Amino acid sequence: MEELELLSEGWGLIEAPRVDDHNRLYFSDVPNGGVYRRLLDGQIETVIPKRRGVGGMVFHNDGGLIVGGRNVQHVVNGETRVLFDPGFPGFNDLHTDALGRVYVGSLKIDPFDENAVNPGGELWRLALDQEPTEIYDGVMLTNGIGFSPDGSLLYHADSLPGRVWVSDVEGDTVTGKRIFVEDRVNATDGLAVDIEGGVWVAQPNGGKVQRYTSDGSEDTQIEVPDPMVTSVCFGGDDMRDLYVVTGGQTSRGGCIYQTRVDVSGVPVAKATI
Repeated sequence: MEELELLSEGWGLIEAPRVDDHNRLYFSDVPNGGVYRRLLDGQIETVIPKRRGVGGMVFHNDGGLIVGGRNVQHVVNGETRVLFDPGFPGFNDLHTDALGRVYVGSLKIDPFDENAVNPGGELWRLALDQEPTEIYDGVMLTNGIGFSPDGSLLYHADSLPGRVWVSDVEGDTVTGKRIFVEDRVNATDGLAVDIEGGVWVAQPNGGKVQRYTSDGSEDTQIEVPDPMVTSVCFGGDDMRDLYVVTGGQTSRGGCIYQTRVDVSGVPVAKATI
């Protein structure tokens, strides 16, 4: 693994990193608003202005982005199509399965309101020409979502108990939700899965990215110069570029880092909804 390279700084709480087919990095600034794109020469463009609370995004097969926030919507060339808006306070991270269906976690409170009574949110699946499907409930602070390389396992971070849940997937059925890993000290945020079945988890209280092997054992650690590491994603032609984003708990503000790792990430399918 190579050293971390600082690509950008001075943001608020950065979330939702994704790399497109041209190796351009997309990310959001949760409190300040906006979705941005970093070009290969380092220039940064605004893709979706002002939208706050975007904790997750994926690319759409027809262009544009599916983004979370106060609802789930498809934004392409400035045009917006709302996909799911049941009146919840919001949605955080989201991910696609191999069919391009979107899995997204709901927020039932403002996660920055320490006095709010939290009933827990749900994981939902959004598919073309189907009603939204609730997969399960009881998620206290939904975060990173991902699938094993063969799609048979669903991983889902729940930050408040510091857990990553894992469930069995067979077709439309998701069963057997159980603890994959738990770290109450460092907690769990965004995650990404590699082709060996390793799960790379951002640790928002630990200042690092922790890789777990497919059996849940701790493996590689990447120390990050910010105590609040919020998310990770893979990119590059060989999918061995690992991007790490932070929540801005130092004088540098929210930062974007990049390193090279020894194993490739699992490509993320484009949404079809």
